[in-house]
Amino acid sequence: MSRIAEDVWKRLAGARIKGQTLWARRAAPDVTDRLLAALDAGGQRHLLVYLRPEEKGLHDSHSRGLSVNTRELEVPAHDIGRYMDIVCQDATGHEAFDLVGGELAQRLQTGRESATDCVTHVLAKWRRFWGQLPRAILSREKQLGLIGELWFLSLWLIPRVGPSEAIVRWRGPFNGRHDFEWVGRSIEVKTTTSTRGKIHRIHGIEQLAPPERGELLFYSLRLREEAGASNTLPSLVAICRKQLEGLEEAQSRLESGLAQYGYSSAHDEEYEKQKFRVVEEGLFAVRDEFPRLTPAMITGGVPGGVEYVEYEIDLSGFEHLRVAQRSSDAFTI
Repeated sequence: MSRIAEDVWKRLAGARIKGQTLWARRAAPDVTDRLLAALDAGGQRHLLVYLRPEEKGLHDSHSRGLSVNTRELEVPAHDIGRYMDIVCQDATGHEAFDLVGGELAQRLQTGRESATDCVTHVLAKWRRFWGQLPRAILSREKQLGLIGELWFLSLWLIPRVGPSEAIVRWRGPFNGRHDFEWVGRSIEVKTTTSTRGKIHRIHGIEQLAPPERGELLFYSLRLREEAGASNTLPSLVAICRKQLEGLEEAQSRLESGLAQYGYSSAHDEEYEKQKFRVVEEGLFAVRDEFPRLTPAMITGGVPGGVEYVEYEIDLSGFEHLRVAQRSSDAFTI
């Protein structure tokens, strides 16, 4: 098991016992009986880790949106004693909190380290994520950009190189010059809803410059918004999470990338309103005749005082540069 099932929280919410501070149930009953999921009167989510007499407690308030305290608890139908109480104080972090719980359950099951060490190591791994939790809803442009990158990641890259390698190649959220990068090749991803064709907006004159060593490819995804379509941003996030199940480091990197992008499942209800159908997609080789501006093309270099260049390209007349039309095409990445 790699995460706490959402059904655990739903059952807790539907079985609140009046007068109790916390009501709880086993978070991962098939894995360990030492980890409980709990809700308080305000609806905050808790993970309770039962401490044996010889185990030390822990207090940690260094992570924004997450805190740990040790206290004596009397939990109906569960052991009475000391528990480490891990509290998720930010609803935007629920998805990651479930992953934290899943990882804790697996570490507790092994019995190779104390409960305190389990919690310390897992929180250290996830602390960076909790420091960057997004709060505002993504703009439409940002949503489209993330949809394109996740579409390419899940349908093109993961089937070819495997989930662990694919997620490492995703560099867009981590200040990479191109959205996907590895030795010898980079890929820039662009998504459009233009009704005029494969028209994409390019942000900056460095964006379509090739990597120092290797080639640059351009992935074009054209979408149309339709009420009856099935593709949404949350559905793509769910697909990627499913593909990375059981891979702790890969899951952590995905969640960190989503947070860096500004995505939070707390806004899924709003994101679900935008449904898209894929009109066309394709992978293009960025060669000399590819429509673009780069610093090398500007005689004498970029004029002083010019801080930013934005322009549009139209790929309609460049089919000869297409190297793959769909993810199932024979092509080596």
